[in-house]
Amino acid sequence: MIYRVTARLKPDAAADFQRKLLDGTIAEQRPDGREIVASMQRALVSTSGEVTWRERCFCDTPLAHERQTVLDFHFEGLATEEVDSLQEGISPDGVGTPFMEYLAEIADRESK
Repeated sequence: MIYRVTARLKPDAAADFQRKLLDGTIAEQRPDGREIVASMQRALVSTSGEVTWRERCFCDTPLAHERQTVLDFHFEGLATEEVDSLQEGISPDGVGTPFMEYLAEIADRESK
């Protein structure tokens, strides 16, 4: 299944999340680490701060393992909606800042 996911980055979670995305910690997680990293690379952030991405998941409950191991530590208000493709526009209007750029900016501010 493929899901459109929306959530908000938790306050003070950016630096830790960025480190884990970039140092291989998340990518090495089995079975879904590479998909989590790829999803974050596709993600967009709206001007209101809502992060939207598409993610493939084979759990009976959408993103159950991903939430338990990664997402719930870094995001709040996570919601999923089944969609047909990873290729469809990420956000409803296709507008937003790439999440990895946003994450880098926020992580930099947190470290100061």
